[in-house]
Amino acid sequence: MSSLENVFYIQAGLGILANLFLLFFYTSKILVDRPKPMDLISSQLTFIHIMMILSEGDNLLANILESLKLGNDIKCKTTFYINRVMRGLSVCITCLLSVFQAVTISPSTSFLAQFKNKVKTHIIYAFFYFWSFNLSFSSRLIFYVAGFTNVSGTHQMKVTKSCSLFPMNYIIRGLILTVAISRDVFLVGLMLTTSTYMVIILCRHQRQCKHLHSNSHIRASPEERATQTILLLVVFFVVMYWLDFIISFTSTLSWMYVPVVLTVQKLVMYAYPTISPLVQITSDKRIISILKNVHSKFH
Repeated sequence: MSSLENVFYIQAGLGILANLFLLFFYTSKILVDRPKPMDLISSQLTFIHIMMILSEGDNLLANILESLKLGNDIKCKTTFYINRVMRGLSVCITCLLSVFQAVTISPSTSFLAQFKNKVKTHIIYAFFYFWSFNLSFSSRLIFYVAGFTNVSGTHQMKVTKSCSLFPMNYIIRGLILTVAISRDVFLVGLMLTTSTYMVIILCRHQRQCKHLHSNSHIRASPEERATQTILLLVVFFVVMYWLDFIISFTSTLSWMYVPVVLTVQKLVMYAYPTISPLVQITSDKRIISILKNVHSKFH
């Protein structure tokens, strides 16, 4: 068990460092240069991932709140609420990233092409809607999460070492699960649809290039490289998300969390926030150029 927890802490540390680097990079680009829609979306996603990792269970944010002597109940409510909001936002913003790229690479004759010029305005509206929805939807958890009391008669479900969920009315629990599942199925379905659309466009473009050029080894354009990166991120997100969802859904229905299962779920849940910034760093030519310049100065 301890070895699994050590792996999680290493994973969390790596994820925070990678996301902090990306957040600093995207923020500097937004403040100094003319902000690009992709940078706006990516900066949101990196911030969300940092907060997701920090608010997980008995992690750094919980320790900070504990050091402020705010009490175990406030600590549990705050960290659990922030974590749930950020998990919902991660799904929403990843979906927005996929939709935006599909609009960006769509041909001028397609239906999506009409949104290209309005995309920045629509992104700001999407941010506002996503944050409002997730902040309000997750607020009901404040009433059902509290410090673990070690009383068997309360039927509480332990979710961290010091926090637990208390039983909900079956109708309320069913309604919450229905809304959450509907939201996630819709967004993940939209991701898969836009990803399929992007794959079709990329394949069609490659066939056209091979037909026009005798050389089969054609360099990918920046848009194609960005699309390939986003496709990789979306596929990885969908796989990790559904693994996490299956564990969470099974545990909620049975109202029981096994410590080993909870730790495995953490590893699955935070695989995407850890891997995605590393993929973005290694695929963004602007970042690679900066890293090469820094490396050359020290050698």
